[in-house]
Amino acid sequence: MTLPAHRGRGPVSGWDPFRELQDLRTRMDQLMHSTFPFSGKGYPGAGAGAEAWAPLADVEDTEDAYLMELELPGVDKDQVTVEVGDGELDIHGEIKEKERTGVLRRQARHVGQFDYRTSLPPNADTEHITAELTNGVLTVRVPKTHKAEAHRIEITG
Repeated sequence: MTLPAHRGRGPVSGWDPFRELQDLRTRMDQLMHSTFPFSGKGYPGAGAGAEAWAPLADVEDTEDAYLMELELPGVDKDQVTVEVGDGELDIHGEIKEKERTGVLRRQARHVGQFDYRTSLPPNADTEHITAELTNGVLTVRVPKTHKAEAHRIEITG
C-alpha cells in the first residue's frame, strides 16, 4: 500500500499533536457550554442563554516558561479570574455588553462569559504563575521547574 506524499519542510512540518489536542478540547468545551448552559461553573448570572466561549490565545514554550496570551479587548482585570489546580489552568470571566443608544445592526464581538482551560505539563511551577493585563491582552506566565534531566545509570555487580 502506498501512502500519500507529505510535502513540507521535514517529516512532520507544521503538525503539532499537542496543539491539535488543545484545539479539540477547546471545541469540545465550547460544544458542552452551548449544549448545557446550566453546567454550573458557579458564574454569577449563569442561566438561560448563557454560553461560555473561549478567547483566542497564543501559547509559547520558551526556555524557562510557558507564556499564554489571551485576547480580551475591553476587559478590566477585575472581570477576569485566573486559577490553577490539579495540573490545570483556568481563566474565566465575563465581558459585559455595553449600553447602546442606537440600534445594533451587527454584533461580531463576543460578550458574556468566557472560559479558557488548559492542562499544564508536569514541569510547570504552579506556585509562581503571574498574570498581567495590558492593552486588552492577558499574558499568563507559567515558569518551568528545574527538574533533574534523565541520565543513564551505571549497573554494577
